[in-house]
Amino acid sequence: MTRQHLIIDADDTLWENNIFFEKAFDEFVDFLDHSHMSPRQVRDVLDAIEAVNARIHGYGSKNFGRNLIETYRKLAERPIGDDDFATVLSFAERILDHPILFRPGVEATLAYLHEKHELTLFTKGHPDEQRMKIDRSGLGPFFHHAEIVKEKHVSAYLSLGEAKGFHPPSTWMIGNSPKSDINPALAAGYNAVFLPHPRTWILEHEELRQAEPPARLIVLEEFGELRGCF
Repeated sequence: MTRQHLIIDADDTLWENNIFFEKAFDEFVDFLDHSHMSPRQVRDVLDAIEAVNARIHGYGSKNFGRNLIETYRKLAERPIGDDDFATVLSFAERILDHPILFRPGVEATLAYLHEKHELTLFTKGHPDEQRMKIDRSGLGPFFHHAEIVKEKHVSAYLSLGEAKGFHPPSTWMIGNSPKSDINPALAAGYNAVFLPHPRTWILEHEELRQAEPPARLIVLEEFGELRGCF
């Protein structure tokens, strides 16, 4: 295969991310201790708040903490004090304390791909948090470029491609999110590799777009399978 441009997502593609937010949410539900709302119903309220606030504040643990506070204000059945807010925020703050847990086959596969292709790490979220995770992961040297954006929409992919001189037929987006990784990349004219994750954040769910020739869409089960494609 000729040299390709591989754009690779970070959270829940290279390492686990959403499972730590889910753990924080479970702690929040226990603390809220609502008299009749189920965890699913509480989650629905939080999802609605996050859907609105993500467009304003973006992503990351700090913004997640803000969303938990707003949810707590809305649902708490007891008087709210400063200690309550501190406890709720602590659930989100501890997310960054978790170790970096790689998805299966990531390190060996990146080492293989780095020798054959041009790799770009493309992630969204709070810049400081994302840089910290990249540094802690030790995966930075495998990538020729790294870009952190507020949102991964079609224009973000087109801007990235223009800035880096990517040729669409030889450019691939690799990630777990239909909404942020696969569909906008295909809409930008790139190829894509979908790596489904069983715990992908619900707000990243979206029906997969069909690849329009000559673009291609590949669906794989694990990151390590990329060695058989590239």
